[in-house]
Amino acid sequence: MTTFAILGDGGWGTAIARLLADRPENAVWLWSAREDYGRVLQERRENVQYLPGVPIPAQVRLTWRIDEITAARPDLYVVAIPTIYLRPTIAAVADDLARVPAPLLSLTKGLERETFLRPTQILGDLLGTDRLAVLSGPSHAEEVARGLLTSVVVASRDLDLARWVQRHFARDHFRPYTGLDPVGVELAGALKNVLGIAAGVCVGLGLGDNALSALLTRGLVEMARFGVALGAEPETFHGLAGLGDVITTCISKHGRNREVGLRLARGESLGRIQAEMTQVAEGIYTAHSVHERAGRMGIAMPIADEVYRILYEGKDARAAVGDLMVREPKEERA
Repeated sequence: MTTFAILGDGGWGTAIARLLADRPENAVWLWSAREDYGRVLQERRENVQYLPGVPIPAQVRLTWRIDEITAARPDLYVVAIPTIYLRPTIAAVADDLARVPAPLLSLTKGLERETFLRPTQILGDLLGTDRLAVLSGPSHAEEVARGLLTSVVVASRDLDLARWVQRHFARDHFRPYTGLDPVGVELAGALKNVLGIAAGVCVGLGLGDNALSALLTRGLVEMARFGVALGAEPETFHGLAGLGDVITTCISKHGRNREVGLRLARGESLGRIQAEMTQVAEGIYTAHSVHERAGRMGIAMPIADEVYRILYEGKDARAAVGDLMVREPKEERA
């Protein structure tokens, strides 16, 4: 019996719980940080807020008690908590988790605004471990939960851990590849959300397919430039965690960050958009972090900078696009 503990009851955590629970040799726990929502999951056996219409199978054990999680002695903790909530949520149960150590797999895509730490860095600091891996790529929970074909990458400095995750997560409809660049995979997973907002603005303004294709191409250049400066491998940004996730994030109807951009293009305020969203659009927070860090490091991020100005300075979306188009001409490789 292999035991998995998914920490975080959002759509992605629920989808992965369903994926793992389809094998009888797996024991799967799904932990809710909030008792009230944990009770809703137990009563409905459906994640009505984050993954409506998809039943939670009986094989998934639901709890909001961390002692039940640690008593199960998991072989792997799977962390599916938005970055903005990651530190306080894990800090509250860190002592419990540290007493029953196991490798951690992060599903979180974002950067901590105050520290610029990646999710695995936050987890490593809180739990005092380097047994860490990250899973990322083009993988909307809505599709994974319904068994649609998906490929992802599992990256870790520990290749044996990455291969263990690959072996236990692989299904006919879910194909994990392994990688040794967790820095690049996590940065790509965070940066593509900023590009998703820009793509939503582009579509919302009716700028056309030519403009969207150019935006995604040049946005990927920015992502790679920034990531390499922080120690990532350039090839990572042309793989599933980079290009693959960019495509899905920027064209899919499920994309939360794209939806933010669409609504900004219609003239809605950021405050109203956030108040009406039921899930976290990580790109809102990542745009702030990236703008500050790129500025300090002297890294050119013109698309990310304009997204920041739309979000935090109230700049008109069409004016932001216009300023991108009148920049000084450059070589494509620049």
